[in-house]
Amino acid sequence: MPSLKDMRVRINSVKQTRKITSAMKLVAASKLKRAQEQAEASRPFAERMSVMLANLAAGVRQMPSAPPLLAGTGAGERHLLVVATADRGLCGGFNSSIVRGARRRLLELKSQGKQVAIICVGRKGRDALRREFRDQIVEYIDGVAGKKRIEYADAAAIAEKIVARFDAGEFDVCTIVYNKFKSAISQVLTFKQLIPVELPPEQAEAGGEAQATYEFEPEEEQILTELLPRNLAVQVYGALLENAASEQGARMAAMDSATRNAGDMINRLTLVYNRQRQAQITKELIEIISGAQAV
Repeated sequence: MPSLKDMRVRINSVKQTRKITSAMKLVAASKLKRAQEQAEASRPFAERMSVMLANLAAGVRQMPSAPPLLAGTGAGERHLLVVATADRGLCGGFNSSIVRGARRRLLELKSQGKQVAIICVGRKGRDALRREFRDQIVEYIDGVAGKKRIEYADAAAIAEKIVARFDAGEFDVCTIVYNKFKSAISQVLTFKQLIPVELPPEQAEAGGEAQATYEFEPEEEQILTELLPRNLAVQVYGALLENAASEQGARMAAMDSATRNAGDMINRLTLVYNRQRQAQITKELIEIISGAQAV
Protein backbone atom coordinates (compact mmCIF):
# COMPACT_ATOMS: atom_id res chain seq x y z
CA MET A 1 0.00 0.00 0.00
CA PRO A 2 1.40 3.47 -0.87
CA SER A 3 2.57 5.68 1.96
CA LEU A 4 0.77 8.82 3.07
CA LYS A 5 3.37 10.94 1.32
CA ASP A 6 2.80 9.08 -1.96
CA MET A 7 -0.94 9.57 -1.59
CA ARG A 8 -0.51 13.33 -1.03
CA VAL A 9 1.74 13.58 -4.09
CA ARG A 10 -0.80 11.76 -6.24
CA ILE A 11 -3.71 13.89 -5.00
CA ASN A 12 -1.77 17.07 -5.76
CA SER A 13 -0.87 15.72 -9.19
CA VAL A 14 -4.53 15.02 -10.03
CA LYS A 15 -5.49 18.50 -8.78
CA GLN A 16 -2.95 20.06 -11.13
CA THR A 17 -4.32 17.96 -13.99
CA ARG A 18 -7.84 19.13 -13.15
CA LYS A 19 -6.69 22.75 -13.38
CA ILE A 20 -5.24 22.10 -16.83
CA THR A 21 -8.34 20.32 -18.18
CA SER A 22 -10.60 23.02 -16.75
CA ALA A 23 -8.54 25.74 -18.45
CA MET A 24 -8.56 23.82 -21.73
CA LYS A 25 -12.35 23.50 -21.50
CA LEU A 26 -12.72 27.26 -21.13
CA VAL A 27 -10.36 27.93 -24.04
CA ALA A 28 -12.21 25.43 -26.25
CA ALA A 29 -15.56 27.01 -25.32
CA SER A 30 -14.24 30.42 -26.34
CA LYS A 31 -12.88 29.13 -29.66
CA LEU A 32 -16.06 27.12 -30.28
CA LYS A 33 -18.26 30.22 -30.35
CA ARG A 34 -16.12 31.87 -33.01
CA ALA A 35 -15.75 28.67 -35.07
CA GLN A 36 -19.47 27.94 -34.86
CA GLU A 37 -20.34 31.42 -36.10
CA GLN A 38 -17.99 30.98 -39.07
CA ALA A 39 -19.39 27.56 -39.95
CA GLU A 40 -23.01 28.67 -39.74
CA ALA A 41 -22.29 31.82 -41.75
CA SER A 42 -20.76 29.79 -44.59
CA ARG A 43 -23.71 27.40 -45.01
CA PRO A 44 -26.19 29.73 -46.80
CA PHE A 45 -23.60 30.78 -49.37
CA ALA A 46 -22.65 27.18 -50.15
CA GLU A 47 -26.30 26.15 -50.40
CA ARG A 48 -27.20 29.01 -52.73
CA MET A 49 -24.19 28.25 -54.91
CA SER A 50 -25.38 24.65 -55.21
CA VAL A 51 -28.80 25.88 -56.33
CA MET A 52 -27.19 28.20 -58.88
CA LEU A 53 -25.05 25.35 -60.22
CA ALA A 54 -28.16 23.21 -60.53
CA ASN A 55 -29.82 25.93 -62.61
CA LEU A 56 -26.79 26.30 -64.86
CA ALA A 57 -26.10 22.60 -65.22
CA ALA A 58 -29.69 21.54 -65.91
CA GLY A 59 -29.19 21.44 -69.67
CA VAL A 60 -25.41 21.26 -69.86
CA ARG A 61 -24.37 18.18 -67.92
CA GLN A 62 -25.12 15.69 -70.69
CA MET A 63 -23.66 17.84 -73.47
CA PRO A 64 -20.25 16.94 -74.94
CA SER A 65 -19.01 20.45 -74.15
CA ALA A 66 -19.86 20.16 -70.43
CA PRO A 67 -16.91 21.12 -68.17
CA PRO A 68 -15.04 18.08 -66.80
CA LEU A 69 -15.53 19.22 -63.19
CA LEU A 70 -19.28 18.91 -63.76
CA ALA A 71 -19.55 15.90 -66.03
CA GLY A 72 -16.57 13.97 -64.70
CA THR A 73 -14.42 11.65 -66.75
CA GLY A 74 -17.14 9.10 -67.37
CA ALA A 75 -15.29 6.53 -65.29
CA GLY A 76 -15.17 5.77 -61.59
CA GLU A 77 -12.12 3.57 -61.25
CA ARG A 78 -9.77 6.03 -59.53
CA HIS A 79 -10.82 7.77 -56.34
CA LEU A 80 -9.23 10.54 -54.30
CA LEU A 81 -10.12 10.88 -50.61
CA VAL A 82 -9.41 14.20 -48.91
CA VAL A 83 -9.29 13.33 -45.21
CA ALA A 84 -9.64 16.44 -43.03
CA THR A 85 -8.71 16.04 -39.35
CA ALA A 86 -7.12 18.16 -36.62
CA ASP A 87 -3.45 18.77 -35.89
CA ARG A 88 -3.92 18.18 -32.16
CA GLY A 89 -5.52 15.56 -29.99
CA LEU A 90 -7.34 15.76 -26.64
CA CYS A 91 -10.66 16.15 -28.45
CA GLY A 92 -12.42 12.88 -27.68
CA GLY A 93 -13.35 10.74 -30.66
CA PHE A 94 -13.25 13.59 -33.19
CA ASN A 95 -10.15 12.44 -35.09
CA SER A 96 -10.73 8.72 -34.65
CA SER A 97 -14.26 8.88 -36.12
CA ILE A 98 -12.96 10.56 -39.29
CA VAL A 99 -10.08 8.11 -39.60
CA ARG A 100 -12.38 5.12 -39.10
CA GLY A 101 -14.80 6.44 -41.71
CA ALA A 102 -11.99 7.06 -44.21
CA ARG A 103 -10.50 3.63 -43.58
CA ARG A 104 -13.92 2.00 -44.03
CA ARG A 105 -14.54 3.82 -47.31
CA LEU A 106 -11.03 3.07 -48.57
CA LEU A 107 -11.32 -0.66 -47.86
CA GLU A 108 -14.76 -0.71 -49.47
CA LEU A 109 -13.44 0.89 -52.65
CA LYS A 110 -10.41 -1.40 -52.76
CA SER A 111 -12.68 -4.43 -52.37
CA GLN A 112 -14.49 -3.23 -55.51
CA GLY A 113 -11.22 -3.11 -57.42
CA LYS A 114 -10.91 0.70 -57.37
CA GLN A 115 -7.66 2.63 -57.11
CA VAL A 116 -7.60 5.00 -54.15
CA ALA A 117 -5.30 7.90 -53.29
CA ILE A 118 -5.41 10.01 -50.13
CA ILE A 119 -4.71 13.68 -49.40
CA CYS A 120 -4.41 14.33 -45.66
CA VAL A 121 -5.33 17.72 -44.23
CA GLY A 122 -4.31 17.58 -40.57
CA ARG A 123 -1.52 15.79 -38.74
CA LYS A 124 -3.67 13.32 -36.80
CA GLY A 125 -5.23 11.84 -39.92
CA ARG A 126 -1.87 11.45 -41.61
CA ASP A 127 -0.28 9.78 -38.57
CA ALA A 128 -3.16 7.30 -38.22
CA LEU A 129 -3.58 6.41 -41.89
CA ARG A 130 0.07 6.06 -42.86
CA ARG A 131 0.46 3.07 -40.55
CA GLU A 132 -1.74 1.06 -42.88
CA PHE A 133 -2.06 3.07 -46.11
CA ARG A 134 1.33 4.74 -46.47
CA ASP A 135 1.48 3.99 -50.21
CA GLN A 136 -1.94 5.55 -50.84
CA ILE A 137 -1.09 8.93 -49.24
CA VAL A 138 -0.01 11.17 -52.12
CA GLU A 139 0.09 14.52 -50.29
CA TYR A 140 -0.02 15.99 -46.80
CA ILE A 141 -1.24 19.58 -46.36
CA ASP A 142 0.17 21.11 -43.19
CA GLY A 143 -0.55 24.38 -41.42
CA VAL A 144 -4.30 24.63 -42.16
CA ALA A 145 -6.12 22.53 -39.55
CA GLY A 146 -4.19 24.09 -36.67
CA LYS A 147 -4.72 27.74 -37.66
CA LYS A 148 -6.45 30.09 -35.24
CA ARG A 149 -8.75 31.29 -38.03
CA ILE A 150 -9.15 29.41 -41.30
CA GLU A 151 -9.27 31.72 -44.31
CA TYR A 152 -10.85 31.21 -47.72
CA ALA A 153 -7.38 31.42 -49.27
CA ASP A 154 -6.41 28.22 -47.43
CA ALA A 155 -9.34 26.35 -48.96
CA ALA A 156 -8.67 27.86 -52.39
CA ALA A 157 -5.08 26.57 -52.26
CA ILE A 158 -6.31 23.05 -51.44
CA ALA A 159 -8.90 23.27 -54.23
CA GLU A 160 -6.20 24.28 -56.71
CA LYS A 161 -4.14 21.23 -55.77
CA ILE A 162 -7.18 18.98 -56.29
CA VAL A 163 -8.02 20.54 -59.66
CA ALA A 164 -4.39 20.22 -60.78
CA ARG A 165 -4.40 16.51 -59.99
CA PHE A 166 -7.75 16.10 -61.76
CA ASP A 167 -6.47 17.89 -64.85
CA ALA A 168 -3.43 15.61 -64.78
CA GLY A 169 -5.75 12.60 -64.93
CA GLU A 170 -4.82 11.20 -61.53
CA PHE A 171 -8.40 10.43 -60.40
CA ASP A 172 -12.03 10.29 -61.56
CA VAL A 173 -13.93 10.94 -58.33
CA CYS A 174 -12.92 13.12 -55.37
CA THR A 175 -14.58 12.96 -51.94
CA ILE A 176 -13.81 14.94 -48.80
CA VAL A 177 -14.26 13.31 -45.38
CA TYR A 178 -14.93 15.54 -42.38
CA ASN A 179 -17.17 16.03 -39.34
CA LYS A 180 -20.15 18.34 -39.78
CA PHE A 181 -20.93 20.43 -36.72
CA LYS A 182 -24.31 19.70 -35.17
CA SER A 183 -23.87 20.76 -31.55
CA ALA A 184 -21.14 21.06 -28.95
CA ILE A 185 -21.51 17.37 -28.11
CA SER A 186 -22.54 16.00 -31.49
CA GLN A 187 -20.77 15.86 -34.86
CA VAL A 188 -21.87 14.03 -37.99
CA LEU A 189 -19.33 12.14 -40.10
CA THR A 190 -19.82 13.42 -43.65
CA PHE A 191 -18.65 12.23 -47.08
CA LYS A 192 -19.08 14.99 -49.65
CA GLN A 193 -18.32 14.37 -53.30
CA LEU A 194 -16.42 17.28 -54.82
CA ILE A 195 -15.65 15.99 -58.33
CA PRO A 196 -17.78 15.48 -60.33
CA VAL A 197 -20.04 18.02 -58.67
CA GLU A 198 -23.00 16.47 -56.88
CA LEU A 199 -26.12 18.44 -57.71
CA PRO A 200 -29.17 18.37 -55.42
CA PRO A 201 -32.28 16.68 -56.82
CA GLU A 202 -34.78 19.06 -58.37
CA GLN A 203 -37.43 18.33 -55.80
CA ALA A 204 -35.06 19.26 -52.96
CA GLU A 205 -34.16 22.67 -54.28
CA ALA A 206 -35.53 25.80 -52.69
CA GLY A 207 -38.76 27.02 -54.22
CA GLY A 208 -38.39 24.83 -57.27
CA GLU A 209 -35.98 27.32 -58.78
CA ALA A 210 -34.15 24.63 -60.74
CA GLN A 211 -37.38 23.94 -62.65
CA ALA A 212 -37.67 27.54 -63.91
CA THR A 213 -36.38 28.68 -67.30
CA TYR A 214 -33.38 31.00 -67.34
CA GLU A 215 -31.42 32.73 -70.06
CA PHE A 216 -27.72 33.24 -69.33
CA GLU A 217 -25.25 35.74 -70.71
CA PRO A 218 -22.61 34.53 -71.55
CA GLU A 219 -23.33 30.85 -72.28
CA GLU A 220 -23.76 28.30 -69.51
CA GLU A 221 -20.54 26.46 -70.42
CA GLN A 222 -18.46 29.61 -70.04
CA ILE A 223 -20.05 30.51 -66.71
CA LEU A 224 -19.58 26.99 -65.37
CA THR A 225 -15.94 26.97 -66.41
CA GLU A 226 -15.36 29.94 -64.10
CA LEU A 227 -17.85 28.98 -61.39
CA LEU A 228 -17.00 25.31 -60.80
CA PRO A 229 -13.45 25.85 -59.44
CA ARG A 230 -14.81 28.53 -57.12
CA ASN A 231 -17.57 26.21 -56.00
CA LEU A 232 -14.96 23.55 -55.23
CA ALA A 233 -13.07 26.04 -53.05
CA VAL A 234 -16.31 27.05 -51.31
CA GLN A 235 -17.18 23.43 -50.52
CA VAL A 236 -13.67 22.76 -49.16
CA TYR A 237 -13.84 25.96 -47.12
CA GLY A 238 -17.20 24.97 -45.65
CA ALA A 239 -15.86 21.51 -44.76
CA LEU A 240 -12.81 23.01 -43.01
CA LEU A 241 -15.00 25.41 -41.02
CA GLU A 242 -17.37 22.61 -40.01
CA ASN A 243 -14.35 20.56 -38.96
CA ALA A 244 -12.92 23.41 -36.89
CA ALA A 245 -16.19 23.92 -35.03
CA SER A 246 -16.59 20.18 -34.49
CA GLU A 247 -13.04 19.93 -33.14
CA GLN A 248 -13.58 22.66 -30.55
CA GLY A 249 -16.94 21.21 -29.54
CA ALA A 250 -15.43 17.75 -29.12
CA ARG A 251 -12.47 19.17 -27.16
CA MET A 252 -14.75 21.13 -24.84
CA ALA A 253 -16.85 18.03 -24.14
CA ALA A 254 -13.76 15.87 -23.61
CA MET A 255 -12.13 18.35 -21.23
CA ASP A 256 -15.39 18.75 -19.29
CA SER A 257 -15.55 14.99 -18.86
CA ALA A 258 -11.88 14.86 -17.86
CA THR A 259 -12.38 17.62 -15.28
CA ARG A 260 -15.31 15.79 -13.71
CA ASN A 261 -13.40 12.51 -13.70
CA ALA A 262 -10.44 14.21 -12.04
CA GLY A 263 -12.77 15.55 -9.34
CA ASP A 264 -14.16 12.07 -8.72
CA MET A 265 -10.64 10.63 -8.51
CA ILE A 266 -9.58 13.32 -6.03
CA ASN A 267 -12.56 12.44 -3.82
CA ARG A 268 -11.71 8.72 -3.92
CA LEU A 269 -8.02 9.31 -3.23
CA THR A 270 -8.82 11.72 -0.38
CA LEU A 271 -11.11 9.12 1.19
CA VAL A 272 -8.40 6.45 0.98
CA TYR A 273 -5.82 8.89 2.33
CA ASN A 274 -8.01 9.80 5.33
CA ARG A 275 -8.73 6.15 6.11
CA GLN A 276 -5.06 5.24 5.89
CA ARG A 277 -4.08 8.22 8.07
CA GLN A 278 -6.72 7.31 10.66
CA ALA A 279 -5.53 3.72 10.69
CA GLN A 280 -1.95 4.87 11.24
CA ILE A 281 -2.98 7.17 14.12
CA THR A 282 -5.01 4.36 15.71
CA LYS A 283 -2.05 2.00 15.42
CA GLU A 284 0.28 4.51 17.09
CA LEU A 285 -2.22 5.04 19.93
CA ILE A 286 -2.50 1.31 20.52
CA GLU A 287 1.28 1.00 20.64
CA ILE A 288 1.52 3.87 23.14
CA ILE A 289 -1.25 2.46 25.38
CA SER A 290 0.22 -1.03 25.23
CA GLY A 291 3.67 0.31 26.18
CA ALA A 292 2.23 2.25 29.14
CA GLN A 293 0.37 -0.79 30.43
CA ALA A 294 3.50 -2.90 30.18
CA VAL A 295 5.39 -0.49 32.40
